[in-house]
Amino acid sequence: MSALPWRNPARVAALEAALAARILVIDGAMGTMIQRHELEEADYRGERFAEGYDALFTADGHAHGAGCGCHPQDQRGNNDLLSLTRPDIISSIHRDYLAAGADLVETNTFNSTSVSLADYHLQHLVRELNREGAALARAACDEAEARDPSKPRFVIGVLGPTSRTGSLSPDVNRPGFRAISFDELAEAYREATHGLIEGGADVLMVETVFDTLNAKAALFAIDDVFEALGKRLPVLVSGTITDASGRTLSGQTAEAFWYSLRHAQPLAIGLNCALGAKDLRQHIDVLAQVADTHISCHPNAGLPNAFGGYDETPEDMASMLHEFATSGLLNLVGGCCGTTPEHIAAIVQAVDGIAPREIPRLEGAA
Repeated sequence: MSALPWRNPARVAALEAALAARILVIDGAMGTMIQRHELEEADYRGERFAEGYDALFTADGHAHGAGCGCHPQDQRGNNDLLSLTRPDIISSIHRDYLAAGADLVETNTFNSTSVSLADYHLQHLVRELNREGAALARAACDEAEARDPSKPRFVIGVLGPTSRTGSLSPDVNRPGFRAISFDELAEAYREATHGLIEGGADVLMVETVFDTLNAKAALFAIDDVFEALGKRLPVLVSGTITDASGRTLSGQTAEAFWYSLRHAQPLAIGLNCALGAKDLRQHIDVLAQVADTHISCHPNAGLPNAFGGYDETPEDMASMLHEFATSGLLNLVGGCCGTTPEHIAAIVQAVDGIAPREIPRLEGAA
């Protein structure tokens, strides 16, 4: 990453001081909490998207009107859109996680890239969704920090993996085919990154990485944005081990994942999603041994059951992550799919008072 000055040196200093003092806690699942509201199509659309398209946007000079022929697009499940249509819900989720003791909250922007938003015909909203998603998290963190200035709260601007993979073909009959190029991924990430920074993110996280080439495109784009702005933010990277083989979808072990991305000098490297804490234990151990930076882990609440739910209780999950902490593996910890404020509150208690992992000085490191 570029050796540019920090965009907000005081915030970076506060984050680095907190990381040196204790294990920091990231919030839990946004999607799990949204599901509790049992929202319908109308909730996702709100007034602006009531007809299934954006009433404030027209392309190529087209004007919406009676009988214009536009086909409504279902928006149910487009959780990121709720930052515009139901910001009250998103803000309340952030506040619940902060009340549970989270030090960092993730923006509601996991799918806010042009690649993923294309599924809903809303690619033009990328910058707005990232900006507004970050602004909601920023406001919630500022409120919590104002109540207790001794405990700073930080906004993680989330850049998800997109719905495409740069390394693999989606067509088994055409192994050389790629549904997206590196340049297309990078452009999608540039736009999203600009929005997150405008909205007030403290750090950026390239998360749930299943394809390292996608992550490289994201990091390349982030660096481009930093260069354009003349300032930078700390960057976190979190991959996902997809099955019992212990590899990402693009075939890398945790160790290979780190060495492929070490050049970006992330503030932290870690793993999230796909597996529960028990199954991530050995892979986090590997990362903790090879990475000369902070380690993060925010696993699922176990593996999904037959109904698509998650069965690990807050106590179960906290107990396992307590062992991670006492083994000296963690600098940041939180929850992914299936986790709730109750899980985060239990994790906060489980790691309280345990020293954070010391960053090793590895032989041959610069």
